[in-house]
Amino acid sequence: MHVLVSGATGFVGRHLVAALLARGHRVRALARDLQAARALPWFAQVEFVSADVHDPDLNVAALCRGIDALVHLAWPGLPNYQGLFHVEHNLMADYRFIQAVVRSGVARVQVSGTCLEYGLLDGALEESRLCQPSNPYGLAKHSLRLFLECLARQQPFALQWLRLFYVYGPGQNRNSLLAALDRAIDAGQRRFDMSAGEQLRDFLPIETAADYLVRVLERDHFSGVLNCCSGQPTAVRSLVEAHVARRGAQIDLNLGHYPYPTHEPMAFWGDARRLRAVLGVSDEA
Repeated sequence: MHVLVSGATGFVGRHLVAALLARGHRVRALARDLQAARALPWFAQVEFVSADVHDPDLNVAALCRGIDALVHLAWPGLPNYQGLFHVEHNLMADYRFIQAVVRSGVARVQVSGTCLEYGLLDGALEESRLCQPSNPYGLAKHSLRLFLECLARQQPFALQWLRLFYVYGPGQNRNSLLAALDRAIDAGQRRFDMSAGEQLRDFLPIETAADYLVRVLERDHFSGVLNCCSGQPTAVRSLVEAHVARRGAQIDLNLGHYPYPTHEPMAFWGDARRLRAVLGVSDEA
């Protein structure tokens, strides 16, 4: 396939482009920052376009010429989940871009959603659960999916909506938990401030997540919603302790320094059964 990837230089995008190339696809990579793109190892292997998907003057028809599928990852303003700009700006700007892509003849669209669409629900979250997002970011993503489903009923296209849970790895936001832990270890700090760490989350290495996204994109029969997750609940404290051990570091965890976040439930993780079915992977694998 010839795939257009928006947000190609972001945390997920840079790994997604690499995964697409590894599986033999051609990539037209779209992002705002040319210099950031030049620093990535795949830059010479793609057709890079420096542009903003929210630019109303963007020539989407030219951008989509020869494209078989869009993977839409661009979404500015993260990790500020509470900002109203997600609803007031990003939502409709994203919709207009994807609408223009579809009207340009691209018949397959994969969009990254978020586990925060589910809201304050506990336990294993299957895709059929009623979404009740509790912050502007989750609300905007949930609304975008509904808008695109309406669009698909009037102008048919395959819509794949992948709800990302907690992906981690190289290139993640420097303020994320493991990135902050790495900085503390590298600086030789003696302790690391964190919450009590008993909350349960669904963590997935970014390389695995990118592979899942590409393999789902290749399923031309699939349209609908999927959790992009491990299906396994893991305590935040366990994740941190495993990372410290992997680094061979000597650092004390100052548990309980920070309160638990209010925008998330205490214990939730993704139900991965539908993902495994689409990918043809058994539950035991």
